[in-house]
Amino acid sequence: MSEGFQPRDIIGGKHRPIEGDSLVSTDPAYPDRVMWSGNPSLAHVDEATVAARAAFGPWAALSMEERAEHLRRWRDVTRSHVDELANLIAREVGKPLAESRIEASALGGKVDLTLERTVAGRLDDWTAEAGAGREGRCRYRPHGVMAVIGPFNFPAHLPNGQFVPALPAGNTVVFKPSEFAPAVGQKLGEMMLEAALPPGVFNVVQAGPEGSQRLCTSDDVNGILFTGSWPVGRMILEQNIDTPGRIVALELGGNNPAIVHEDADLRLAAIECVRASFATTGQRCTCTRRIMVHERVAEQFLSAFCKAASTLLVGAHDDPVMPFMGPLVSERARDRVLESQRQLVDSGGKVLVPAVELPREGWFLSAGVVEVDGFDMEHDDEIFGPLVQICVVSSLEEAIAQAKCTRYGLAASIFSKDRAVFDRCFAEIPAGCLNWNVGTAGASSRLPFGGVGQSGNHRPAAALAIDSCAYPVASLLQEGPEIEPPQGMEWQDGWLGSS
Repeated sequence: MSEGFQPRDIIGGKHRPIEGDSLVSTDPAYPDRVMWSGNPSLAHVDEATVAARAAFGPWAALSMEERAEHLRRWRDVTRSHVDELANLIAREVGKPLAESRIEASALGGKVDLTLERTVAGRLDDWTAEAGAGREGRCRYRPHGVMAVIGPFNFPAHLPNGQFVPALPAGNTVVFKPSEFAPAVGQKLGEMMLEAALPPGVFNVVQAGPEGSQRLCTSDDVNGILFTGSWPVGRMILEQNIDTPGRIVALELGGNNPAIVHEDADLRLAAIECVRASFATTGQRCTCTRRIMVHERVAEQFLSAFCKAASTLLVGAHDDPVMPFMGPLVSERARDRVLESQRQLVDSGGKVLVPAVELPREGWFLSAGVVEVDGFDMEHDDEIFGPLVQICVVSSLEEAIAQAKCTRYGLAASIFSKDRAVFDRCFAEIPAGCLNWNVGTAGASSRLPFGGVGQSGNHRPAAALAIDSCAYPVASLLQEGPEIEPPQGMEWQDGWLGSS
């Protein structure tokens, strides 16, 4: 491994070597550079869940404040490793260094936000008058062992946003990093060791598909927090069809629409749509995939949008001029985007800006724009890369109809100067994140984050992630005074019998 530490899992507070080459991660900008290489172990998956189960009771028995103090140490550790972690993210998944630094810097802030605004407010006990002299009380229990399965596009930020709420709620964690980001996942585990959580509270295991299935079906796992694609999310649901008590929180992809209405500020709309379409090289679940532009402003908008898309800087993390887009995460990911572009052309699409391979080492691709006649459910495929489709519409009604031509429901944007236009779209377009004059990509940790349809299962992350990390227990309480037996019954030697 080229990063200066040996490939290993972290189980029960100890390093477990996993040397080998069945799973290899390389730098997408320089594919000959090996970032991480190891042999994932099914036995380690089992050992990690057992360790997390053993640690659960003592961890859950701590007070909320005691667990919070451990998380504050994690916060401090993340802030001391920002540069190192940012460089690792940039090299392993190909993100521009500036974007990687934003991601690495966000980890500590998530702890503060979770402890100050989320856990305390949503997990507090509450009481209610229950009648007959009884007190009603609601308290919250952690689920137990939570499996956190991370993505490659935000290999540190997104799993951090799941295990940070899970831990102070009283759960223990088994974290499986993306197969494209094992080095980042291991680094997070090393940092968690530095934060000195009790052994077994936080475990890291690398795994391929077989190991992931083993984790998601383990009898020791009580919940699964997954970020990734709809096909994988569907498999997780299928694997857990007979375990309804195991919570499954899915944050999946999206075929996210943006509507540019006839009264939109076109400069704002073009800038935001370009940013949202091509941020992270189009590898965000919230990236804009489809744009519906009104015919009265289509020529102006298309001219500005295509000019901006064709001039975006694309480069490696170590290029002297900071790029806007880096490479795609793999050769296969790049080829999928090019194949999608060919299919759109074969179906009658008109290429306005071609997505093309760049003549340099690595999985680089320029931004692409294709004009289509419209959208339909038959071709509702998420293209996870820098390729956006645009159609021209003649009315807001048509735009809304086109925006709804998807089985996904993660994000949508409406560009209009009229708030009433946004309100109508809000009422008609199913999506978990709906923005007005702001692009689809990007979200606030102070708000819920998640989608509907094939984008999620109504268990949003961010500000409401805590709701997937504990469950309510209702109690009726009284001191136990003497009570009258029901009519027709009487006490007989301490037992209730017929009178």
